[in-house]
Amino acid sequence: MSDTFNTSSRLDELEMRVVHQDQTIDELNEAITAQWKLIDRLERQVQHLAERVADAEQSAGQAAPVDRPPPHY
Repeated sequence: MSDTFNTSSRLDELEMRVVHQDQTIDELNEAITAQWKLIDRLERQVQHLAERVADAEQSAGQAAPVDRPPPHY
């Protein structure tokens, strides 16, 4: 009788561990998914900003000089 109780108790403990591990895996998966979405969004923002900087640098090189007095005036 004690052997059956011991086996049943061990089985219950293992089942609880598996349930806990499954829950932890699901939570970690959700966290990783959220982080990848954030990383993807940030990468798109950086790419957009890099394009804007490149456009600004290109247009600054093509801009006509402004008729201003030199700084010593």
